[in-house]
Amino acid sequence: MTNKSISGYAEIKDVRLYYEMDGEGSDLVFVHAGCADRRMWDGQFSVFARQYRALRYDMRGYSKSTLSKSSFSNRDDLYHLLEVLGIQQAHFIACSMGSFAVIDFALEHPEKIKSLVLMSPAVSGYPYEGQPPQPVLEMIDARKAGNLQHAAELQSQIWADGFKRNSDQVNIEVHELVRQMSLDALTLQADIIRETAFLIEEPLHPPAMERLEQIHVPTLVIVGDLDDDSEMAIAEVLTRRIQGAQKAIIQETAHLPNMEKPEEFNQIALEFLKDA
Repeated sequence: MTNKSISGYAEIKDVRLYYEMDGEGSDLVFVHAGCADRRMWDGQFSVFARQYRALRYDMRGYSKSTLSKSSFSNRDDLYHLLEVLGIQQAHFIACSMGSFAVIDFALEHPEKIKSLVLMSPAVSGYPYEGQPPQPVLEMIDARKAGNLQHAAELQSQIWADGFKRNSDQVNIEVHELVRQMSLDALTLQADIIRETAFLIEEPLHPPAMERLEQIHVPTLVIVGDLDDDSEMAIAEVLTRRIQGAQKAIIQETAHLPNMEKPEEFNQIALEFLKDA
C-alpha cells in the first residue's frame, strides 16, 4: 500500500470490522465471498487503487473482524462502515455472498451506488432447485460437527476448484489461499455454526429477486465458465432483469475468476468502470 493508505478497525454496533483503504479518486469498495476474506482481492486492490480510492474489508466473523451472537445483516454492516469512513457513494465489486449483500444494499440505499460489478453472484430470494451437490452436504455436516479442517478443505474444493475439472487442473495457490481463508473464518464462527452451519442474517423484505428491476446503475456480471450451472442461471437472470446490465464470462475459471485470472478480470472490470 502507498503512503495514501490507511487501515484499522471500524466500530460497527457490536463488532469491529477490519478495513484497508488506498489510492485517490472515486470510491470503490470490494466485498468478499463467503469462502474468503479481504485477501481474495490481493490481485486487484493495489491495481485499482492507482485510479480509485479503494476499500476492502473483512465482514463480521471473517479474518481480522470480530463476531457477535446478535442478529445482523451484512448489508447493514456495510452501510455503517461507509458511514464511519465518510463514503457517500461508491462503485462496488463483490463476489458471491458479497454480491448477495451488495445487491440487497443497493435496493435499500440506491443513492450510495455508482455502479456494480457482481462476480459469481448470489441473490436473495433466488429459487435454487433440487438437492445441493454431495460435497456441499458433506461440508455442511463438517461445519456442524466442528471438523473445521475438513470443512475448509471442502470449501476450497467446491469454490476454488469447482465441480467441472479434475484435481490436476486446479490452481494450487488459489486452492490453498481459499482453504486458509475458510479455516480462519470457520475458527471464528465455530460456536455459532455448530447449530446453524452458516451465519444467519436478517433477510431483506421483499427479497432482491422480486425487485431487480429497481436497480438503475451500470451493472456488470462476471462468471467463470467452470462454475456451477446455478451461477450461469443467476447471471442470466441479473443480466436480463437489470436494465442495461452486461455479462462477461472468464474462461477456464470457477467461482473465483479474479483470483485465477487476475489480469483478465482487472482488464474487464477497469474497462467497464471507465464508462460507468
